[in-house]
Amino acid sequence: MGRLTDRRAVLRWGLAGTLGLALPAGTAVLAGMRPRVTPAGASAPAGPPAGAFTRPLPVPPVLSPQSTDGGVDRYEIRQTVGRQRLLPDSDTEIWGYNGMFPGPTVRARRGRPVVLAHRNELSVPTVVHLHGGAVPPEQDGHPLDYVLPAAGSADAELAAHARHGVAGLATGSREYRYANDQPAATLWYHDHRMGFTGPAVYRGLAGFYLIHDEVEDALPLPRERRDVPLLVADRAFADDGSLFYPAVDPTGREPGVTALYHHSGMVGETVTVNGVAWPYLEVDAALYRLRFLNASNARPYRLELDPPPPGGSGFVQIGSDLGLLPRPAHYDMFVLSPGERYDVLIDFSRYPSGTRVVLRNNVAEGDPGYVMRFDVGAKVADDARIPAVLTPEPAPPPRTTGTADRRFSFFSGAPGVRGPAMINGQAFGMTRIDARVAAGSTEIWDLTADPIHPVHLHGARFRILKRNGAVPEPQDAGWKDTVFLPDGGMRLAVEFGGHRGRYVFHCHNLEHGDTGMMATLDIT
Repeated sequence: MGRLTDRRAVLRWGLAGTLGLALPAGTAVLAGMRPRVTPAGASAPAGPPAGAFTRPLPVPPVLSPQSTDGGVDRYEIRQTVGRQRLLPDSDTEIWGYNGMFPGPTVRARRGRPVVLAHRNELSVPTVVHLHGGAVPPEQDGHPLDYVLPAAGSADAELAAHARHGVAGLATGSREYRYANDQPAATLWYHDHRMGFTGPAVYRGLAGFYLIHDEVEDALPLPRERRDVPLLVADRAFADDGSLFYPAVDPTGREPGVTALYHHSGMVGETVTVNGVAWPYLEVDAALYRLRFLNASNARPYRLELDPPPPGGSGFVQIGSDLGLLPRPAHYDMFVLSPGERYDVLIDFSRYPSGTRVVLRNNVAEGDPGYVMRFDVGAKVADDARIPAVLTPEPAPPPRTTGTADRRFSFFSGAPGVRGPAMINGQAFGMTRIDARVAAGSTEIWDLTADPIHPVHLHGARFRILKRNGAVPEPQDAGWKDTVFLPDGGMRLAVEFGGHRGRYVFHCHNLEHGDTGMMATLDIT
């Protein structure tokens, strides 16, 4: 189960669905994704993978502060090698924050500072990025702000690259300082080293960072064990249970993957949730809050409940990447691309006790078409409710029409051919500024892709104005930092923060970002 006996099998496990085609008009989903359909006369796909739904979902432990003196929460995390039972029958070597995947969850309060000290006990340089954090550039985890291993030293090439970073080179450890001056939201922290983000995240360097505030506290939302973070990540395994990653240079000097995976990015046939392949979660017949994070390197998911609840619309979205929506939105399914977060409510009291509800990925055939299972228990007392209103409506952007201030095209090249991935025809340049903007300003950006890319902006947040030239989908609502860019393009209203300095924006298909699909944003 879950073994990669033929390495080309990764591409047979639903990559056609991953790359996808446009959907017919009128379907409330994103263009670029096609749901799995069994052709007439063909047999339906086989059932769940062998060994699926046999192990309970683990929930990452919440990290305890080392100190809370002076109104500052101080934490320490070790980046180290660990072993973990991702598959049911073998242990797998990982890289983990505190030796685990996902890493421990950090829970922060709006306005209360956090100092997070990361110690690098691995054999390679690392960088930590707080994805979605409103932080100054020296705390953002620029890809060239290397933290060398505790026992390591920089060679001439690495030291030369680090001079083009923001915070400079560090050895052994670095303290990252987060003011948490932003609304409640589901953020995450992960490795962001230049050219090697893909293999580092794939090996396990990712974890949740949850910000809470008084607005969220006042809402009757599910709490404690009914507020569940779900980190979804596909992986491929060799026969011995080790992770398979097709690095073009196993020594780790040259970034990128082999030609077979270069265009698609790394996709695997085993779907893990919180570090376990195809787990199950026993739930009460009550309302649950599920914080979905797609931490896959390249695979998007189109999630649905099987069976759907009576009356449909099993998902109630209450939040996006950067916080709560003004009002809930109801769906039968939704798309989750790499780097995106969706804060979703599911009312399991709509199901009879004893129902087994499978979370399906309906754009993949075979094993990746299954994600996890919810086993519904008895009805219980439940004070949680779906609020009619979550947050005040944000002020509209200064403008939403007219000529775009900037246009960017994301291009990964021809399938099966290794070469630089580019933005506007250029691979990342360490000394080049690709966009210079004013702090606190808002611009209209038009983005296009070949054919689809998840795009992440540092140092900014945005709202979606148009998708494929038309009105956005309902799930496009709210403030975002990552967007699934279809081949028809997107128009965004991008609001830049008040911190001045250099940030990056890039494709969050990690193999694309590693091979050049990244650019520099200078906020002045």
